Amino acid sequence: MSLPDAHVPSAIPGARFMDPVVLARIGNLELVSRAVVDGFINGLHKAPYFGASVDFAEHRGYVPGDDIRRVDWKLWARTDRYYVKEYEAESNSNFSVLLDVSKSMDYGSRGITKLDYARILTACLTNLVHHQKDRVGLVTFDNAVVEHVPPSAKHMEVVLHVLDRTKAGRPGSLRQPLHDLAEHFGRRGVLVVVSDFYEDPETVVDAVTPLRFRGNDLIVFHILDPAELSFGFADASAFEDLETGEQMPVVPDAMRKEYVSLVRAHIDALQQRFSEVRVDYTLLDTSKPLDYALFSYLSGREKKMRLR
Repeated sequence: MSLPDAHVPSAIPGARFMDPVVLARIGNLELVSRAVVDGFINGLHKAPYFGASVDFAEHRGYVPGDDIRRVDWKLWARTDRYYVKEYEAESNSNFSVLLDVSKSMDYGSRGITKLDYARILTACLTNLVHHQKDRVGLVTFDNAVVEHVPPSAKHMEVVLHVLDRTKAGRPGSLRQPLHDLAEHFGRRGVLVVVSDFYEDPETVVDAVTPLRFRGNDLIVFHILDPAELSFGFADASAFEDLETGEQMPVVPDAMRKEYVSLVRAHIDALQQRFSEVRVDYTLLDTSKPLDYALFSYLSGREKKMRLR
């Protein structure tokens, strides 16, 4: 039940990415995020727009070599001529990551916890957008908002500082903190929610969608450890609930098939429900390199550009 290799793009040509465990050991998030982002950008054959917001600017006549995905087919139907849509980046666009720091995020089976992976991912995403000179912000939450850094062109260092000191502690609940935050994101931008989504899919979608309905583009990254996906344990032992601390004896071989089936059903339900409310969903296995996460983000942005 690890993320199928067929769904993971090959590393972008020219980019060199280390194992996330190695990145976590470096410890300096600024250094790591710069190295990953610079390598990722340099590896792109043709960098798509990766800022937080794009506005339509004008039409121009189609010329051979233009990307046909940018052809305005509605205008063609009216005029019988081919025109291409051109966009310009909106200055001072907003981009914020909402990072789950609840107790369950502190789990890791192979040298990196879900929270450490999420911290590196957040540093890379914000640095990617900061590179485009857009405004970046950060919210950490468990069952309430823990830290809130409003989007600003000057807040990259603050974001990294908050990420450096972020720890997982209390049990979490998505609904209350995300509903409380919805009113703070009235200006259109991009919001990224990073979590292990340890709740019923309907509860998760109910918690997240108020952020979407204020005109923001919404992207979610579902972070899971490989052991949570495959239940690759061998010995019978007491297993502890990551949120409540409750323990129960388990014989892995006896329940692996049922467990994997339940996890797959949970993932499929999240994917379907997010698709229905037009939220981009990406499952990330913490053993996978971060180029997949960045590629997924850029692909989602390009998809939204084509719909405008």
